[in-house]
Amino acid sequence: MRFRGAKGDWPMRLFGVLFAITLLVFSHPNKSWAQGVIRDAEIEAVIRDWSDPIFKAAGLRAEDINIHIINDGSMNAFVTRGQNMFLHTGIILNAETPNELIGVIAHETGHMAGGHLARSDDAMSKAMRPMILTMGLGILAALAGAPDAGAAIISSAQKNGAVTFFAYTRVLEASTDQAAENYMEATGQSGRGLLSFFQRFRYNEVFSGATKYPYFLSHPLSSQRINALETRVEASPYKDVVDSPEDLHKLQMIKAKIVGFLKPPETTFNLYPETDTSEPARYARAIANYQAASTKIALKQMGELIKGEPDNPYFNEFYGQILFESAQAQKALKYHERAIELRPDSALLRLNLAQALIATDTTDNVTRAIMELKKVLARENDNSFAWYQLSIAYERQGKIAQAKLATAEQAYAMGAYLRARSFAQRALMDLPQGTPEWRRANDITLVIAADPKIRKQIAQRRKRH
Repeated sequence: MRFRGAKGDWPMRLFGVLFAITLLVFSHPNKSWAQGVIRDAEIEAVIRDWSDPIFKAAGLRAEDINIHIINDGSMNAFVTRGQNMFLHTGIILNAETPNELIGVIAHETGHMAGGHLARSDDAMSKAMRPMILTMGLGILAALAGAPDAGAAIISSAQKNGAVTFFAYTRVLEASTDQAAENYMEATGQSGRGLLSFFQRFRYNEVFSGATKYPYFLSHPLSSQRINALETRVEASPYKDVVDSPEDLHKLQMIKAKIVGFLKPPETTFNLYPETDTSEPARYARAIANYQAASTKIALKQMGELIKGEPDNPYFNEFYGQILFESAQAQKALKYHERAIELRPDSALLRLNLAQALIATDTTDNVTRAIMELKKVLARENDNSFAWYQLSIAYERQGKIAQAKLATAEQAYAMGAYLRARSFAQRALMDLPQGTPEWRRANDITLVIAADPKIRKQIAQRRKRH
């Protein structure tokens, strides 16, 4: 389990500096691979169907919690400040039942509801103070020409600091397991999913050398957690509740989608051979053919799926996506419109429709696209792609000032603050003063100007030019 350090915490800031120096002294550069956030209407809807009742049981407002799916095959799930929950695709693919995945979500919800992030920051600060002083001595020793002695001192400091911190997190993890079971019981579900998940992957929690340093775990030892959780689960009146056939099917469908989009087509075809005629397998093969640029085959396969399940919004969405990316935007409209009819609350489905409308490049459709995009942004104001599409639509209409403002919003949502400031200032020059749009452009410039970090970036940029 990972916790994010608090901004403005001097031990954490100093630790970052010392850690960077340590890397320079004792390490060599290596590659790092960034994983992206996946946005998919179907996957998000399924996860939300399972998570929202858990959030409610924990006394949290589901609408305030952001769930992010990360394209990473490793098994991980964690929460950060701002009520953000992250699920790796690996944990979804490795879940054998919905109950297992819901159990993991319940566990992470326990961290949110328990305020563990703030508490862990305090624990980390206390652990870091002696650790930082010792590491400082180690770095001085290394710089003085005794790298072996320096490495030994730093290694000792890291172990001692970790022991102090993980002793605290062990208590949190155990209490969070119990909280997760509370939420499962409150929603009438069995806790056996979380239990079976721990049993199958218990060794994934152990760091190398854990037998020598049993405290070097970010969680309590699996055997301890399993024993405590098993006692609680077996005492629950809901212990024998099983997943519904509908939920089991949903899990298989989103697994098929993840594999189809993220794995090479040949891998998907091996995992879902033609002999497998189940709906998830047919879905995965259609996606794989689309990925392999076998458009006609993908359309044929999706057409057959739609024929069998015409009211599936995500089948219609994907069929429309294939058409759109095959330069058939006009034909794609009817499928995106059907998807919206079936799932009108989905911002992502509406965004796909807006994109197709803009691509047709007719006056009426561009006007309609702007209306659809405003609905999307009312739900997801930080959706940078929606702002990008809105800038295109406004430009098509000749509304250049509005297009500049939309570009500023896009940049702001992406954290590109210098670009956001630049386009907001350009928009201010052209927008009528005092209008809502003018005020928004002005707000962007003022907020950015008030941030000392951004002011520093601007000053550095001016020096370079």
